[in-house]
Amino acid sequence: MRAVDIISKKRDGQSLSDEEIAWFIDAYTHDTLPDYQAAAFLMAVYLRGMEPAEIAALTLAMAHSGEILDLSDIVDYAVDKHSSGGVGDKTSLVVLPLVASCGVPVAKMSGRGLGFSGGTLDKLDAIPGFTSDLPEARFRALAKESGLVLAGQTKALAPADGKLYALRDVTATVASLPLIASSIMSKKLAAGANGIVLDVKVGSGAFMTQLEEATTLAHMMVDIGVRAGRDMVALISDMNQPLGHAVGNALEVKEALETLNSSGPEDLRLHCLEISAHMLRLAGRGERWTNLTETKAYLEQQLDSGAALQKFRQMIIGQGGDVRVVDDPSLLPNAAIVEVIKAEQMGYVTQVDAYKIAMAAFELGAGREKKTDSIDLAVGVVTHVKVGDRVEAGAPLVTIHANDAAKMPACRILIEQALVYSDTPVDALPLFYDTIYGD
Repeated sequence: MRAVDIISKKRDGQSLSDEEIAWFIDAYTHDTLPDYQAAAFLMAVYLRGMEPAEIAALTLAMAHSGEILDLSDIVDYAVDKHSSGGVGDKTSLVVLPLVASCGVPVAKMSGRGLGFSGGTLDKLDAIPGFTSDLPEARFRALAKESGLVLAGQTKALAPADGKLYALRDVTATVASLPLIASSIMSKKLAAGANGIVLDVKVGSGAFMTQLEEATTLAHMMVDIGVRAGRDMVALISDMNQPLGHAVGNALEVKEALETLNSSGPEDLRLHCLEISAHMLRLAGRGERWTNLTETKAYLEQQLDSGAALQKFRQMIIGQGGDVRVVDDPSLLPNAAIVEVIKAEQMGYVTQVDAYKIAMAAFELGAGREKKTDSIDLAVGVVTHVKVGDRVEAGAPLVTIHANDAAKMPACRILIEQALVYSDTPVDALPLFYDTIYGD
């Protein structure tokens, strides 16, 4: 085969065979195909799109470009979840120990944040001593011993995705739905999950800002998983305002601990119960947890009894973290400057723009623009209102946690832009818009 023939075929809108896609990805992974031809291929896909069979073939080729994690010696059915990225999305910190507390082992690999979207591993870095860089033997041992491990993705998993993602970033081809879907799913398939729950965000604080686009992406990823023999479900969730209240790494860990202690924000609690219920449904394989209402009631008991918190405690101990933070969150990094922004008048909240809130935290140092940038684990913002709330004059709206006074003005401006009021009542935003089942 020749790369130029494959590129020209896709350029002309023709469908590629499984063999052509597999050959192209293998050649690029092993450096026998130059960046400029891979870039031309990406642009052809961006402009011409791909058929479902092509997207599945591309995903499988990337997944098989490196190691495929086999968890069958640990659990006979591995279940995983993935969020497409959002603001204040600390869901994994609650969902994983909650699911594990129900006797379903969870061995998950996560990533770090880039831009305004925070990464799970960055949040866990706020726990003193906690390590997410685990050799495979230790990863497996923890999964078997405690039923819960959360580590960073190794370079051996889906290396083709890493190479192609870096190239997409500099060739204006990031916003291609087939490339987004195959990138996400290649890592999920390589990580060894039998059942996968996708949390696809939509709104101002998500990569997909329009519901139609998010729905298309969700269907695409579910289709990939089904074609690859996985059990799939995708939930489309709102990201027009932050999930929960806290945006910032240590602040989000504190809020996750509050939720595991049954005192966190209501929207975060309900969101985590929904995701967890679908994970248990897949793990039950038609024999257990088939009724979502009953399953959520059972999960609430696991939260309120402290069983999920105990699993979180076990995970911290197993991965070398200071377990004292579970009972004393003040041991997490704290900012030197804390400022409360209050409402100047009575009104109804019509907007808490997730993107602008995220950028306000970003201005303080809570995120990174490049993978090599360092982040300030202590800083961020905590919102005290949701769309639909009625606020009185003088009520707290947002609390800023900062370590550099010079960064405060830009943060305040973004917060002011994020909040909009009305004299008349408005409806609250929904948590979820749709659920897509692979079965």
